[in-house]
Amino acid sequence: MANRKPNPDNRSNNVERLQTMVKNTIKNIHEAEASMEFAGPEEREKIREKNERRRKAIEGFREEIKDEAAARKRGEV
Repeated sequence: MANRKPNPDNRSNNVERLQTMVKNTIKNIHEAEASMEFAGPEEREKIREKNERRRKAIEGFREEIKDEAAARKRGEV
């Protein structure tokens, strides 16, 4: 196998990429909540748990957005 150089770290679009992830995750939460109408008790609990994990992920994404935006402002990106 040939020696390959890793791709350089491209952070120029991280804020936008993370914002898209937040938007998609929120959409998934809403869709999951809508599906609860047709789910049984066990499935509803699984959906609630998954949505809680999604909400925590959104918090993490938003913190990362702040960090990336600050790095961009400092000219690190």
